[in-house]
Amino acid sequence: MVIVTRIRREVLTLPAAELGPDNPLPPLRPLEELHRVDERDREDLPQDMARQLGYEPLRSLLPVRVRDGYGRTRTPRDLDALVIENDRLRATVLPGLGGRVASLVHLPTGRELLHRNPVFQPANLALNGAWYAGGIEWNIGATGHTTLSCAPLHAARVSAPDGGQMLRLWEWERVRDLPFQVDLWLPDGSDFLYAGVRVRNPHDHPVPVYWWSNTAVPENRRIVVPAEEAWEFGAERRLHRVPVPAYDTQHPYPVDWFYDIPDARRRWTAALGADGHGLVQTSTDELRGRKQFVWGSGPGGRRWQEWLGGPGTGGYREIQAGLARTQLEHVRLDAKSEISWLEAYGPLRAAPQDVEEQLELALPRAELDAAYAAWKPYADTEPGELLATGSGWGALEVLRADWKLPGTPFAEPALTEEQAPWRELLRTGTLPEPRRVRPPGPTLVAPHWRDMLETAPATPHTEYHLGIAQWHAGDRAQAVRSWERALPLAPSLWPLLRCLAVADQEYGDHERAAERYADAFDDLCRERRDDGEAWTAACAALGREAVEALLRVRRVADARAVWEALLPATRERGRFRLLEAELLLAEGRRTAARAVFDTGFEVADLREGSEAIGRLWALLGDGPLPARYDFRMRPQGL
Repeated sequence: MVIVTRIRREVLTLPAAELGPDNPLPPLRPLEELHRVDERDREDLPQDMARQLGYEPLRSLLPVRVRDGYGRTRTPRDLDALVIENDRLRATVLPGLGGRVASLVHLPTGRELLHRNPVFQPANLALNGAWYAGGIEWNIGATGHTTLSCAPLHAARVSAPDGGQMLRLWEWERVRDLPFQVDLWLPDGSDFLYAGVRVRNPHDHPVPVYWWSNTAVPENRRIVVPAEEAWEFGAERRLHRVPVPAYDTQHPYPVDWFYDIPDARRRWTAALGADGHGLVQTSTDELRGRKQFVWGSGPGGRRWQEWLGGPGTGGYREIQAGLARTQLEHVRLDAKSEISWLEAYGPLRAAPQDVEEQLELALPRAELDAAYAAWKPYADTEPGELLATGSGWGALEVLRADWKLPGTPFAEPALTEEQAPWRELLRTGTLPEPRRVRPPGPTLVAPHWRDMLETAPATPHTEYHLGIAQWHAGDRAQAVRSWERALPLAPSLWPLLRCLAVADQEYGDHERAAERYADAFDDLCRERRDDGEAWTAACAALGREAVEALLRVRRVADARAVWEALLPATRERGRFRLLEAELLLAEGRRTAARAVFDTGFEVADLREGSEAIGRLWALLGDGPLPARYDFRMRPQGL
């Protein structure tokens, strides 16, 4: 048999916004997570679901940084893509942007099976900020979109079970400290893209695991699942059981439906057009959960869709598949163990009542199970030609623990300047001082790195990073002591003062927090060396936090002084235009604050679920919230 499956490089040119720099301030505050269930609501849930809802939800982004440096200006940009293709399907993968399958085309008919976003526009929907809509995304970590949404993954060619080639994607997920891989391949003549997924726990202790494969499909698709009931999580943020909603059900606000598929049933979801053509996703039984998400028919949902793709690009809904019944749960992965499964994505034409029968004809359940069994030995196959490079954090962890992870090499050549000081700490027991004055690099916070920081020479630089690791571990008093010990000898005060200001806020001392923020910003302005990306990002991030902290305690003049010290380009960004309107209102300049809205602004990093714009408008406006500012995801008052 001649194997015709091909993997090739391609350049995808799209109107794209630049990602910009990461926020250099460590994310010390708790996550603002929308998808949480009140303890009282858990009493009526199945016991296993209630238990997993409470199993180690993520409370901190550390060691990951926030990605909020992007804007809304899109220019043609070349994105590196990898295409895997046989004579039936063509899948386009973006290894530099989370390994997203941006397009899946059925070649005999020319049909695009996914919602293919015609632009690349980051928005603040991932756990750490930057996320973009469209395609098939691989979500690992914790409730929400993965921190790897806009990050590069490693990619390589690998031998496939049928003698052809697979495209392997792999990376080290840092919030749960776990390696994972996704193997994509197209058997010769197959109408289905296979995705073999494996998550490994190399640690000596159990770890909470979260996985959801999210697929965007055109909004006008009818979603068909083998279930009669679903768990609904909507605007009121309550999880309750409902009948599977009818196709034409209109919801004004975003809503999740987690389908309650009987244990013995095959796992699948179909998204069909009016002519019966569409996409079907199925998997082996390890991937238990199925979900549908809609933005809703209200003005807020419509605005979000425009925000993510642009006017006239068409709306979308998502069909999703995960390890648990709902995305509010995390499952336990025992020490030194792994979990794996096989997914399949392909075209289907069927009446809604005939989907399961037609799926069985197109891809029998037994055939999928056999493909999974055939793939599992190949999951350990060492990659061949390297096609893309991810981060060096996995290489650092493998170097530290000497782990053997067949199939997913995290090799020393992947180490970069970011990992260099931590490699030196591992080698010598000393965290080196920075060679030049610049904002501090990222902090590692896992227990083994915290232990190394505690035994390293207590320089101000080491105490700064140790305090962050202690804060992450919940030892806040000791973290404050570490930062305070570092202050007398630190050549750079502002990173320490900012950490202490956050601690003050968490303890409710907002006056002292404001004072420390003002001092931190003054110190940063004296220390900054240039208008390069790193310093500009640090000034913008710290200036924003300082203004907000000063306004909170009504130190309006001091807030104005910080505002005036920001770079003009920073003050023109939408986030800072909104902050300016708040500052003007605090100064009693209501008409000027209203003029900011009338002139117009776009908050590029507006957080999903944020009501900041609406709240400020209510203080300024005498009419309904203008459509361009309406991102409301639930009724007023909820």
